[in-house]
Amino acid sequence: MSRFFNTTGPVVAANHYCIPPLDRLDLGDVLELVRTERYFVLHAPRQTGKTSILLALRDLLNSGAQGGYRCVYVNVEVGQAGREDPGRAMRAILGQLATRTRLTLGDELAGGVWFDILDRFGPDGAFQEVLTRLAQADAKPLVLLVDEIDALVGDTLLSVLRQLRAGYDMRPTGFPQSVVLCGVRDVRDYRIRSSAEKTVIAGGSAFNVKARSLRLGDFSGDDVAALLEQHTAETGQAFEPGALHAMWKQTSGQPWLVNALADEACFRGGKPRDRRPIGENDVLEAQERIILRRETHLDQLADKLQEGRVRRVVAPLLSGGDERDFSARDIEYVRDLGLVARDPPLRIANPIYAEVVPRELTAAAQEGLVQETEWYVDARGNLDLVKLLAAFQAFFREHSEHWVARFDYREAGPQLLLQAFLQRVVNGGGRIEREYGLGRGRTDLLVVWPRDGRSATPDAERRPAARFVIECKILHKGLERTIRDGLEQTAAYMDRCAADAGHLVIFDRRDGAWEDKVFHRRESVGAADVHVWGM
Repeated sequence: MSRFFNTTGPVVAANHYCIPPLDRLDLGDVLELVRTERYFVLHAPRQTGKTSILLALRDLLNSGAQGGYRCVYVNVEVGQAGREDPGRAMRAILGQLATRTRLTLGDELAGGVWFDILDRFGPDGAFQEVLTRLAQADAKPLVLLVDEIDALVGDTLLSVLRQLRAGYDMRPTGFPQSVVLCGVRDVRDYRIRSSAEKTVIAGGSAFNVKARSLRLGDFSGDDVAALLEQHTAETGQAFEPGALHAMWKQTSGQPWLVNALADEACFRGGKPRDRRPIGENDVLEAQERIILRRETHLDQLADKLQEGRVRRVVAPLLSGGDERDFSARDIEYVRDLGLVARDPPLRIANPIYAEVVPRELTAAAQEGLVQETEWYVDARGNLDLVKLLAAFQAFFREHSEHWVARFDYREAGPQLLLQAFLQRVVNGGGRIEREYGLGRGRTDLLVVWPRDGRSATPDAERRPAARFVIECKILHKGLERTIRDGLEQTAAYMDRCAADAGHLVIFDRRDGAWEDKVFHRRESVGAADVHVWGM
């Protein structure tokens, strides 16, 4: 069977193009933690390769190459359905552990005996007793890899953590020598609401035997190139330099995005598998299809936008303002989700996520708008952006108060409403690239029409796509100063994007008559000609 790009579940080297999982860790550091009987945490956002690494580590430790261990992997997500019923949850967890022990270590009797232990010791003691017996069953030290630990909640999570801590002093002969907890977040950041104790307990106090926290990073640029080269080596289908650059730029190395884009560009989209080289437009078209399908990975990410601690961080990023209504814990949480980059400045993690966030927040607004693409496209297939922004200006004057109030992210309401209006039209054949971030004082939009350089009218010639810059600013320091600063920023953005035209949109959110806010004029900045819109 030919290998392919994997977007579901752990990698299997025989089936998938992949970066060897253990190459993504400092393996020497990990093995030293195991050898010195440490308990530690491995965490990273979803679908970054954590489970693949745990399974590879299990196989390595069981191979005997590292001195002889007995290593068991268990996914405790099965206990999530039990939620606040620790008895039900623990039965599911022990059942999963029994299955994994039988398959990995060959213990055929574990399940029945362990359920008897659950009846005798109860949910707050059974896990510890099972691990003690498992450690005593063989002279080789036991290593336990616990995946999806943060899928557990409340008293169930608290019980598991406390039982692991309670057996810590009995290692290595009476308890696992080393335990790895794996999830999206570091255990220190857990805030566990215990119904039984009617209080919130910090994960760090419930599991204070943790020696280290390791965070799995994204692919490097070399990793992305190596992954794509595997496909080229096996099929002969090359990636043009522009495609390689786009794969790295649009994903910033997020593993699921890299695999999904490559799979879509090479195998999907209704195109024949003629093994022609993959170009930059193929990657961008693949990105658009993935976003429009609301793939599970992106849908789960978008769902997090409704959480208050996520909104507090993302809202000022969208508006470009300096508001800082978020805490350090809010930032750490959003970073753990993979939604924002780990290195400064504070920003959305990659251009695909930066595209998904405003689209998701404006999805309902787009459906409610009556704008049609053909209203703003001439006979030769050119987009009339002046006509489009004039229509938005009239719409904003009449409807903005109603529409902005409907957004959960009201701080960024004007910018989001403009993006919804543009997206509704541009969906007919173009694309929007977005740049925004904390303290920038603006939101930068680049409209590319048509998205692939082919005319929107079938009989017109193929020609380079037109590129329009739209700079959005909130009026803060007086109109003329805001315009002056905005013109400089717009001209610089036009130069960087090699844009054909530039537009500066000033949102005046002060109370006052619309006649004083609404205007349209043209200004020159060096060689750049910029339309200025007041709203």
